[in-house]
Parts: sequence; structure tokens; C-alpha cells
Amino acid sequence: MAERTKRIVSLLSRLPGVGEKTAQRYLLYLLTADPTIAHELGHELVDLRDHVRPCVNCGNLAEPPDATSDAICEVCSDHKRDKALLCVVGRVHDLIAIERSGVMRGRYFVLGRLLSPLEGVGPEDLPIGKLVDRIRRDSVTEVILATPPSVDGEATALLLKRELGGMGLKLSRIASGVPHGGDLEFADPITMGRAFSGRQNM
Repeated sequence: MAERTKRIVSLLSRLPGVGEKTAQRYLLYLLTADPTIAHELGHELVDLRDHVRPCVNCGNLAEPPDATSDAICEVCSDHKRDKALLCVVGRVHDLIAIERSGVMRGRYFVLGRLLSPLEGVGPEDLPIGKLVDRIRRDSVTEVILATPPSVDGEATALLLKRELGGMGLKLSRIASGVPHGGDLEFADPITMGRAFSGRQNM
């Protein structure tokens, strides 16, 4: 394999979920497919970090009109959204997943990371002060904690509950349970417990 192709495979392999074989497949596709695909992809990647930045309000992906303007995402600029309802997520892809479901009518706040002592992420590393400022600025009345049902996600949710508990807010935690189409026999005890505690009347 030529040196340039080796470098490209090495770079692609750094992407999450992409191993060396998948990276080679991507490379071969780009070399054999319509040349405009590789050219357009390369052009967009060169400008990506200059034109896509975190939203100044929530941390979601945003594309400002020019380099000097604040980046404000589509969710924050949508005046039909209920700004008194705020959903706190750990990462941007959690926000995207919730948006895909169409169930959230409010706005978001992206923490950017989760509490994780093993990785050296403590309470002081989370943007709790910025979250409190956002709650006060937008007169938020309800906060939904939508961190993942993992050890780090649970620890983060408990920390936020403690920090926000005295603000007179309605605090809620998303339920987790058996996924649609899943078999009960494969559900772990925590998931099964959440499924029962989060049950709804029929």
C-alpha cells in the first residue's frame, strides 16, 4: 500500500467505531467511486472546524452566518420551543437521538462530558455554573435529566439533582427500560428494574 493511502487509512482508523479494515473499505470506495464524492468530502472537511461550532446557548452543533457571529443552533433559534423546559444531555449525539424521536418540545443543554472519577472528570469539570445561569436567564421551570443509564450517567444525574435541588424547579429523570422489540430474557437487572419503576397506567 502506498504511503499516502497508509496515512489516510491511519487517519480514518482514528474515528470512533472505524477499524483498519473499515478504513481500507472507505479508502477503496473513495478511490473507485465518482471522483466528485472524494472532492466534495475533502472540501467540506477542510472547512468543517471553521464553519461548525458549539452553540453559545446549549452546546449543540451550530453554523454561524460568518466567522464573527455567535453560533446559535436551530433548536435555540426556534421560537416555537418552550424555553421553560430544559433537557440536559451528556453529549451532542444524545441530543440528536432525542430530536430524532420528536418527543422533546423544549430546549437543551449539553454538558459535553459526564462525571467520571476513573477518567479524572470531577464536578468542577462540568459546566454547572453555566447551566445554572441558563436556567435563571430563561426562567426555566422544569429540567429533564437525560444522561445515559450508565454508572457515569447516573452519577452525573445525582450530582445535578443535588446542585439544582434548591432552585425550586421540577426535576425529572428519563426512564429506561426494555427497548422496543427486545426480549425480556436479555434485559439486565437494572434495566428490568427501571422498566417496572417507570411503568405507566393503561
